[in-house]
Parts: sequence; structure tokens; C-alpha cells
Amino acid sequence: MSKASEIANNVWLGPTPDSSSLRPSSEPQDESTYDILVEASDLAHPPEMKTLNRMAELSLAAPQHIEFPSSGSIMPPTWSHGEVDGLLDTCHWIYKLANPEMTPDPSDDEQDGEGDIPMKILSPRSRKILIHCADGYTESSLLGLAYFMFAECVPVHVAWIRMHCEKQRNFFAYPSDVALLNAIQPRIMQESPRSQGSIPATLPEEPPWLKNIDGSLPSRILPYMYLGNISHANNPELLKAMGVTRILSIGETVSWPKGKHQSWGLENLLFVDRVQDNGIDPLTDELERGLEFIGALPNHCLTPAAGSR
Repeated sequence: MSKASEIANNVWLGPTPDSSSLRPSSEPQDESTYDILVEASDLAHPPEMKTLNRMAELSLAAPQHIEFPSSGSIMPPTWSHGEVDGLLDTCHWIYKLANPEMTPDPSDDEQDGEGDIPMKILSPRSRKILIHCADGYTESSLLGLAYFMFAECVPVHVAWIRMHCEKQRNFFAYPSDVALLNAIQPRIMQESPRSQGSIPATLPEEPPWLKNIDGSLPSRILPYMYLGNISHANNPELLKAMGVTRILSIGETVSWPKGKHQSWGLENLLFVDRVQDNGIDPLTDELERGLEFIGALPNHCLTPAAGSR
């Protein structure tokens, strides 16, 4: 489980809090509680605008709770326009509440396509919003990534790296989430408050590592060290994007394209292949070599592969 942390102005991502700890972890104890808690749930449907508008009004008096579909629950290629609209509506709604000074206040007589009056912020006070699930990342990654793309106006692969490296968030996104966000990223970026209604004529090309991720990224365990699995170690372009410069792999054989070892530099790679990740083979004979390799590291950073126990 990871602590809640701020991924964008007034928006936090983290585990479901208990009733006695509704304060953002980075805030002093005299700060107000979260105003709105958005729980990612397998059983939830995208909320309607009427519900969101009402929630915005009620949050002035007490913290409010709302649910949103969890990661992996909006499946390609059968997702509906309604589901995508609900995702974007929720991103707009969160942004307006978190940044009321940066969003126009619609007039009372303005209506949307269904005849509903758009949300009118009744107080200039910004709201603190927590996107949460039980472990802090598995179910909430879809909405967290989508909101970061929306708030920062960045494509999915940039959001993936920045959320992990800059915001230091662990998260797990299913392949269906990657497919969905790739498909709708032009719309997310076009509707972003930072885009002013336009996006570049051509989006950055999708990096090769994106299609090879297994849903997770290596976990940062020290400022200069990540712990990952064999899938991570077999995705060297992802590791480069994360700033990884050296790899220690224990018990698994890394399969890289021809010439990739040389491009990294053989001195930056250590493969310990005389043990198996079976809980039985001892690492005693390899500890000194592994520790020497780790001790020779510059300030950033190492990725042990599967079997690094």
C-alpha cells in the first residue's frame, strides 16, 4: 500500500483512507479534510453530470463520496461513447473543483445538449480531491492516468513516465487501459485546459516500449534503485525512459535484441544465472558480486529483475 500524494493541483492519488485519516499526507494537521473522495470500483458506472453537479454543491458542507469504474473495466473494442464521455466529464469536473480560479463560471441559463445546467461553482474555494482504491493504485490507475493527461495535456506514454518518476506513484494499468487511453488521447489533450482547444497536428509517435509493458512498472525502493520483474528487464527502452542506467538480473535470462547489450555497455549489466527463483537456491555465493555491482552505481539507478530476493 502506498501513501496518498498529490499528482496535480489539489488532486491526490492513494489508498482508501479509514474514517480517522481523511487528511492529505502532505498537509499539516490543521488543514481541512478531503472534500471529495472518488473511489475506483469494479461495480461502478461513469457518473452522470447531474450527480457530479449535486456532489459539487454538497461538498461545501461535508466530504462527499462517489464511485468511478476501476482500471480494466472499460474494455476495448466494446467501450461506448457514453463511457468515454463519462471519463472526460469526470476529468473536467475534478479540474473545475480543484482549480476554480482557472475555469470560467457558466451562466445560470446555459445548458448542455441534454438540457442540464452545467456545473456552477458556488464557492471560490478549491476542493481537495482523493482518487482512491484499497491498495492505492491497482483499481484507480485508469482515472489517475486519464486525469494527469487531461490536467497536463500530455500523451499517455509521457503521463506514464512522469507519474512514476516525477510523482513517484506506483500504479498498475491493464492492457485495455493502455488501448483506451491511446485511442482517446487526442480528445483528452484537445479538451485539456492547457490546450486552449487545440492540439499539435501530429502527436508524438508512440514509443516501442509502450506496447511491451505488462501493466506495471518497476517499484522504486531507494532513490537510486528500482525492483522489477523479468518483463521489465526485457523492456530496455522503458528502462531508458525511466532513467535506469544499470541492470542486475538474478535467476532469469534477459532476452534482448542483438546489439542491445553493447549499446548499454557490458559494464552496466550483471546477470546472475546460476540460481533459480524457486525459494531454494541460495544467493550466498553471489552476494559479494552483487553488492560490489550495486556499490559501483552512480546516483541513479538500478533495476533488479525477477528473482531478486
